[in-house]
Amino acid sequence: MPRYHPPLRDMQFVLHELLQVEQTFAQLPAHAELDGDTINQVLEEGGKFTAEVLFPLNHSGDREGCHFDPANHSVTTPKGFKEAYRQYVEAGWPALACDPEFGGQGLPITLNNAFYEMLNASNQAWTMYPGLSHGAYECLHAHGTAEQKALYLPKLVSGEWTGTMCLTEPHCGTDLGMLKSKAAPQPDGSYHLSGSKIFISAGEHDLAPNIVHLVLARLPDAPAGTKGISLFVVPKFLPDASGAPGERNRIYCSAIEHKMGIHANATCQISLDDATGWLVGEPNRGLHAMFVMMNAARLGVGMQSLGLTEVAYQNAAAYARDRLQSRSLTGPKAADKPADPIIVHPDVRRMLLTARAYAEGGRAFTAYVALLIDRELSHPDPEVRKEAADEVSLLTPVVKAFLTDNAWIACSEALQVYGGHGYIAEWGMEQYVRDARINMIYEGTNTIQSLDLLGRKVLMDNGAKLRKFGDQIKAFVEQHGTDEKMSEFITPLADIGDKVGKLSMEIGMKAFMNRDEVGAAAVPYLRVVGHLVFSYFFARMANIALEKENTGDDFYKAKLATARFYFARLLPETAMLIRQARSGSQSLMAMDEHLF
Repeated sequence: MPRYHPPLRDMQFVLHELLQVEQTFAQLPAHAELDGDTINQVLEEGGKFTAEVLFPLNHSGDREGCHFDPANHSVTTPKGFKEAYRQYVEAGWPALACDPEFGGQGLPITLNNAFYEMLNASNQAWTMYPGLSHGAYECLHAHGTAEQKALYLPKLVSGEWTGTMCLTEPHCGTDLGMLKSKAAPQPDGSYHLSGSKIFISAGEHDLAPNIVHLVLARLPDAPAGTKGISLFVVPKFLPDASGAPGERNRIYCSAIEHKMGIHANATCQISLDDATGWLVGEPNRGLHAMFVMMNAARLGVGMQSLGLTEVAYQNAAAYARDRLQSRSLTGPKAADKPADPIIVHPDVRRMLLTARAYAEGGRAFTAYVALLIDRELSHPDPEVRKEAADEVSLLTPVVKAFLTDNAWIACSEALQVYGGHGYIAEWGMEQYVRDARINMIYEGTNTIQSLDLLGRKVLMDNGAKLRKFGDQIKAFVEQHGTDEKMSEFITPLADIGDKVGKLSMEIGMKAFMNRDEVGAAAVPYLRVVGHLVFSYFFARMANIALEKENTGDDFYKAKLATARFYFARLLPETAMLIRQARSGSQSLMAMDEHLF
């Protein structure tokens, strides 16, 4: 049956040995006193909560799903979810990385990020409820008025209330310039909002007494397109004079979607019928304000997929060690048994190592990005903050798209390890495949992320941000280029770095002549950049493992084996991807529309 063991050893390796986070935290006044023992203790306690409280609810929650009552527009979450949320709040987990001014614990994003990997691995659907709340907190923290912060942030930080973001409408998904929801100003300074939203995760539930909706809508005199969108805070219950939930606001769940996966999270259709809301940030600058929450969500979706990759790998590996089927091609390995465990077969190992490599590479990558965010938020030097923000901007679409693509691959391979049993619900693997598929779609499809990376983050500044990241890789290559033990990692890393630079320049030149060239190349281009990033981190991890492989700790031997597999079996995908990206738009655009 399904199992989950928080990967604390690898998390500690990434944080302490690879990234040496304490050195960075020492430079950040807000986190200067944080030590490794505290970090490990928080992760250990988080691991207990996720494995013991949330994971047992994952399969049952998927089977039961959410229940919608149209008579009162209410949603009941699966059995055990409400009790788990109460334990989550009582333990103080929502406040982990929040501002102490509003009741938060003030711990780094890096630590919160690692905790969220475990939350998502244990139960992605449940985690989406508090995950969206944290995004709402970040948005209001950055753009809310003093009154809005005082009213909403303490309750979001404590977990007493939860939050959502309401963007998508039936006629517009990614193209928010087509948004139609309206906001009419009222004499008291509030607004009445009308419209319909769809695909609103955690838009209605029974976990908390109030839900803080952040809603995009248009003012009466708003210009067309994305420049005419404003952001509003629209609570489910209007706070009374004491700040407690008062009168029911006119924002309702009209239905919940029947979905392929994440059944235990309520994906809602939301109706606003002159609902009362208040402007957040400046008029017609709502998309700018919402990007705080959207970028947090994109990184969060990457963590969802990392969690699924890890838990799918763990279960497939355990199954492969136990399942007897056929004999090894090189002779029996379990002569006392009627067949060998399937882990002896090369292709089973290929599937397992694919999932393992994508999990370990993703863990290093996302921890690195989270550490950049801590620098961006807390470093005393404004120039360091700006450089960190630029790098986060460059890497965010890669986190979202590359990790979610990889999770789809990894979960499918993990299911395949089980053979026919993987297709049966009781083993839990088919749920991971179903849950993983949405992550490639929401919070901006992976095509949108690819266009963002290539068009906005690379070509728009003539590759300046990408070159800065590339300079780190070049420095590492130069530092270890003469180390014979590192040559198997340094040579392919230097090669892919050179190829990314040339490919970026080639696509940029083509784009001057035909903008469709960007759209044609974007998706394979992002995967190439993703592999560049993973190559860099696997080379760095291999360097540490080489130094410690003779200590007798099998962890480092496994790390080296995984790195070697990555460079031998996964990185070569880039040869095909580069050819695809260079092939241009002609083969895509030549066919007349009526022939499709």
